[in-house]
Amino acid sequence: MTDGRRMLLDTAALYFRAFYGVPDTVKAPDGTPVNAVRGLLDMIAKLVPEFRATELVACWDVDWRPQWRVDLIPTYKTHRVAEVVEAGSDIEVVPDPLTVQVPIIVETLTALGIPIVGKAEYEADDIIGTLAATATMPTDVVTGDRDLFQVVDDSRDVRVIYTARGMSKLEIVTDDVLKSKYGVSAAQYADFAAMRGDTSDGLPGVAGVGEKTAATLLAQYGDLDGIVAAADGGASSSMAPGVKAKIRAASDYLTRAPAVVAVARDLDLPEFDATIGLTDEGREKFAALTERWGLGESARRVLASLDR
Repeated sequence: MTDGRRMLLDTAALYFRAFYGVPDTVKAPDGTPVNAVRGLLDMIAKLVPEFRATELVACWDVDWRPQWRVDLIPTYKTHRVAEVVEAGSDIEVVPDPLTVQVPIIVETLTALGIPIVGKAEYEADDIIGTLAATATMPTDVVTGDRDLFQVVDDSRDVRVIYTARGMSKLEIVTDDVLKSKYGVSAAQYADFAAMRGDTSDGLPGVAGVGEKTAATLLAQYGDLDGIVAAADGGASSSMAPGVKAKIRAASDYLTRAPAVVAVARDLDLPEFDATIGLTDEGREKFAALTERWGLGESARRVLASLDR
């Protein structure tokens, strides 16, 4: 691996957290809310020096609910969708005060020289999965989404910086942490998540199989294919009859869920330079954006961290 450390931001997850964590009274001179913008900048200002990042990538949800995943699991992220009858389409439920800030976030990240990387028909998770799988340097993934635990790889120094408990209580997730907390390895985590299910993503899981049972089955049979084979193995199988029945009852779900839960690892992504550092032009643009949107101390802090 090369010197340095790359940081991959699950950008939407972070600006959602910022939106709800920073008061909505934080506004630009013209009254436009900028709490998510300033909150995201403050997160970057904290993360970059704390984890000694030398490269930074804003991974982007070009398609937050890809149709191919919905085709496999129709309930995928349905709770985040509002039916727009007059338009005859679905949109993600995003608060209007946040929607107006997304273009500002794009402008500020671009001015700061932070590449925004996404791909049609894929989520930020898939961008992260691909960049983590192809990493040539130590890599930190910043997210509040535990599904991304599947990209952890101690042998290649790929970690997750987990934000679910807040920015003041960040958790560094490694293989050892996963084994200690869940009883599974990172390589098993996607199968574990598919069996457990996740109401936040509309994944029902296997009825009657919780985290402990899923971990026990993976420890015994290795992966989901091994578990399904054991459930279909008849009297010769060592699997308990009750568990067999649960796995068999979920067979249709289990043929489709792994492709939904697993992140892409081989996407063809555009080339980009993630090296931290502002150009003179970028610095001028950021100064103008700081004044226009009233980014104040958040702008000063993020500049100081990127210029360190």
